[in-house]
Amino acid sequence: MSKPENAHPIESGVSFPLGTEISSKGVNFSIYSKSSTAVDLLFFDSMDAERPSRTIPFNPSKNRTAHYWHAFVPGVKPGQIYGYRVQGPYTPEHGHRFDGKKLLLDPYARAVAIPPNYDRLAIARGKTSLGIAMKSVIADPSNYDWEGDQPLKRPFSKTVIYEMHIGGFTKHPNSGIEPELRGTYQGLIEKIPYFQDLGITAVELLPVFQFDVQEAPEGLTNYWGYNPISFFAPHCGYCSIKEPLGAMNEFRDMVKALHKAGIEVILDVVYNHTAEGEEDGPTFCFKGLENSVYYLLEEGKAQYANYSGTGNTLKANHSVVRRLILDSLHYWVEEMHVDGFRFDLASILARDVDGKPIANSPVLWEIESDPVLSGTKLIAEAWDAAGLYQVGKFIGYRWKEWNGQFRDDIRAFLRGDDGTVPQVAERIVASPDLYGHQEREPEQSINFVTCHDGFTLNDLVSYNVKDNLANRENNHDGNNQNLSWNYGIEGPTLDERVEKVRRRQIKNFLAINLMALGVPMLLMGDEVRRTQAGNNNAYCQDNETSWFDWSLLEKHADIHRFVKRLIRLRLTLDIFKYDHGISLTQLLRQAQIQWHGVALNKPDLGFSSHSIALSVRGRLELFYVILNAYWEALPFELPMIPTNGEGVWRRISDTYLDPPEDFCSWDSAPVVQGDQYLARPRSVILLVADLRKRNRK
Repeated sequence: MSKPENAHPIESGVSFPLGTEISSKGVNFSIYSKSSTAVDLLFFDSMDAERPSRTIPFNPSKNRTAHYWHAFVPGVKPGQIYGYRVQGPYTPEHGHRFDGKKLLLDPYARAVAIPPNYDRLAIARGKTSLGIAMKSVIADPSNYDWEGDQPLKRPFSKTVIYEMHIGGFTKHPNSGIEPELRGTYQGLIEKIPYFQDLGITAVELLPVFQFDVQEAPEGLTNYWGYNPISFFAPHCGYCSIKEPLGAMNEFRDMVKALHKAGIEVILDVVYNHTAEGEEDGPTFCFKGLENSVYYLLEEGKAQYANYSGTGNTLKANHSVVRRLILDSLHYWVEEMHVDGFRFDLASILARDVDGKPIANSPVLWEIESDPVLSGTKLIAEAWDAAGLYQVGKFIGYRWKEWNGQFRDDIRAFLRGDDGTVPQVAERIVASPDLYGHQEREPEQSINFVTCHDGFTLNDLVSYNVKDNLANRENNHDGNNQNLSWNYGIEGPTLDERVEKVRRRQIKNFLAINLMALGVPMLLMGDEVRRTQAGNNNAYCQDNETSWFDWSLLEKHADIHRFVKRLIRLRLTLDIFKYDHGISLTQLLRQAQIQWHGVALNKPDLGFSSHSIALSVRGRLELFYVILNAYWEALPFELPMIPTNGEGVWRRISDTYLDPPEDFCSWDSAPVVQGDQYLARPRSVILLVADLRKRNRK
């Protein structure tokens, strides 16, 4: 690292690219700060250093071009720890919050160093000790052997997503992972055989941008990570190598290993707010660089607009922030080889620089049409925390959407709510009521019944009300409208009668989710009945509440087996292998879907109905699906089978039956006798007829 006594004189440098650019002679530094009056670049010998080893003042006439401060520093190499001090007006009433005593991160830094004594609260209260401040680290992203790896570009129609937390997946002591690797990128690599066995094709990782673990109630830590500090640096807390540059390469090791296993990597990205919080929050970076450019402010400018529910909101459609977002996305695709992104609270990106919703958001159209991102998966959480709800009408031609209506309607139907059958009929065929008018592809709907935010699948059938007291927010946090039911007993029980219906309902949820048209997404651990003990907002529970308990794999082997069989069936069935570019409307017409009730061609869509059936024709198979959310058995007439093929119905799945009869392989599936099938209470049935001239082997 450069020392004051042998430092070379700095040069003027250039304004582009932003961040750092490494050459054989040194490093160019550039940041945006329009309203600042002075900038110092500070170098440090360690992440917890109290004093800089070198301070480089930028000359406004030599080291500034328009709104950019820049300098070329000879002799500097990767691994150098650095930060900025930026002077300017502190006038919150005008939107400015400069503080020349605070050490600021480089918004474009590829690595962040967190000192052991980092203290968010002290920084928020105004302490300016450099030893407790986070610092940027110069990193060289080109110094890595990808061994020919490239993003997989698997079609959405052949995708099954597994939403998961990198740390929580292997942190449990019973994970079978060495202690030093638990909760790390490397630990996840060790569990890739589990993903392959389960059959999922993509992992959707909860935030991996460097985040602030201390943004949580006192005594707890931020586990989920929806509070970014950097949009480029991978979270160092998930790295087994405890040095600033370790996270970059270990993350890439993980991506490369997943790709070799045929599994895509989708990042849950947060471009709607940062960890700097509201007015009394700490200053890490953006507040001290150009507060009114990076954040949406209320009319008086002294307070932050809070469309994210977390204290602040990024001004995503300001040209500087748009560039930051696009540059970040490019980096994760080009240098980190990720396959796609799920945008948290994506509707915030549909607000203009004043916070008002706009029909044609510049940043969303730029992402949509960007050639670097043309092969990546783009998934929107099409709502925000301020009531902007855009499911079914999100911008563009490539964006897929988390279908919150699918979640709510399937939950209400299986709970037995009245008046839900018409909605469920739409949801299981990719929601044409939401998406059919756009002439978009069937996979526009990302189908899920649970995700990180809310009850796990086990808790959805075990609790009537949330229990978030462990979060130390007096149970005021988390959603109160869960559409859940405990089936007579709140929480865990040894009552086999209750347990039996819970197991059946879990299978019903899984069967509908994995057999519906659209793209299925599963929550980590639902396949083994992972529980959070009724906590539906476990964002601050970095403990066994949130971790994957690997003993459940044996305890609930029947559910795990059921999920595996469902995924394998979905990925082999002809109906899900439709041609690229086909619209949902065309596919539904081609599939010759017919709706039924207990009598053929007579679906009961009435308010008091709790069942429906449909027949679907693929090129090679004929399907008959029965959904019975009624509390009594119902006999359903069976459709006629065309004369070609095998000519009989086979029962692939009936969730009322005990394993292994609940799910059978094709060659062991029993032939259904007679012209009716008795659907027992609260059950989902899948019957299949082979339309080929020969039997399937």
